[in-house]
Amino acid sequence: MYLRNALCAATALSVLGTVGAYAETITIATVNNGDMIRMQGLTDDFTAKTGHKVEWVTLEENVLRQRVTTDISAKGGQFDIMTIGMYETPIWAKNGWLVSMDDLPADYDVDDILPAMRGGLSYDGTMYAAPFYGESSMIMYRKDLMEAAGMEMPDAPTWDFVADAARAMTDKDNEIYGICLRGKAGWGENMAFLTATSNAFGARWFDEDWKPQFDTKPWADTLNFYINLMNEAGPPGASNNGFNENLSLFQQGKCGMWIDATVAASFVTNPNDSTVADKVGFALAPDAGLGKRSNWLWAWALAIPAGTQKEAAAKEFIEWATSKDYIELVASKEGWANVPPGARTSLYENENYKNIPFAKMTLESILSADPNNPTVDPVPYVGVQFAAIPEFAGIATQVGQEFSAALAGQQTAEEALAKAQALTAEEMEAAGY
Repeated sequence: MYLRNALCAATALSVLGTVGAYAETITIATVNNGDMIRMQGLTDDFTAKTGHKVEWVTLEENVLRQRVTTDISAKGGQFDIMTIGMYETPIWAKNGWLVSMDDLPADYDVDDILPAMRGGLSYDGTMYAAPFYGESSMIMYRKDLMEAAGMEMPDAPTWDFVADAARAMTDKDNEIYGICLRGKAGWGENMAFLTATSNAFGARWFDEDWKPQFDTKPWADTLNFYINLMNEAGPPGASNNGFNENLSLFQQGKCGMWIDATVAASFVTNPNDSTVADKVGFALAPDAGLGKRSNWLWAWALAIPAGTQKEAAAKEFIEWATSKDYIELVASKEGWANVPPGARTSLYENENYKNIPFAKMTLESILSADPNNPTVDPVPYVGVQFAAIPEFAGIATQVGQEFSAALAGQQTAEEALAKAQALTAEEMEAAGY
């Protein structure tokens, strides 16, 4: 008996010693969105299970994109995990910059990931990033303000209806603005919204010969409609507002409508954070009668840069953070309405989740976005709110600055479009298109 106990004790010490020997501290770069902040608060569960510790670098969206792009392209090695999306993943995987996810264990259930998300995070049939959450975009609106305006939101509205409703709901004397939309410059900020919106108006970034299209009527219609609507029914300083700024305005009761990421639904309906939590309705992103809606498709995903010295620990974290068990963990702590959405089929089959008021509209929005056919007229690129080419991020950042300046009244829409056309043509020609 004594020998057996001694052997058991020795084995236990050996296991603990092994865990201790292989315990790592990994550094993760992520965006300062609510779901990522929540994940950081639950990291002790990961550490308890694996022994690994985590250091977080949490950044505003535009800054995150710049930092991780600079680091991975220069092989800087600052991060063991990066939060990236559907734009970067296939491009970086093609360059050999990412570790593949083709060896995740069977119980992780890769096939449970929504096909749209898995496909967008893959290159040449292999997944290179795992979705922490997936999203499209939709309308979040104040049911009480809509009713007071004598209007009723359809499930699938047009842009004309949205504009009429926004003006009817606006009460600037009481700081209530009919609509809040992204204006902050950035390829993933105002240009994500405006590119998706332009699809509905019949615009496109490039024709089939890669010629920029900002000098066409559909782009003029898009930008003029947006600026006029925001001037008449939007909040002051809208050119500085991105996702987080508009979220705060909506939660404070200052927005009649907000068209943005479906993931925001859990935040605007959370009574701990939102003053209008019980007054929110949902609808599909609007169209302009041309057969395309203004909703995008995106996943914030976790990826491992090639060359990290802590690949095994990084992959363990990704398995933990993007698993079915993590969803259950969040549900047990925060409730089902606050689990990361849009990534797994099983979530939308879960009886606990089916009754969440925004679940059905979120899934419908995700499934209706088609990155392979995003526009009314044919295009040579893939992507709904972006064109999946390496040059896009840099070009769209510059275009976003011009459009934001037009929204701020620093130039006309026509001047912004002319500059966008010229700079895009120059950059594409230099890139050899």
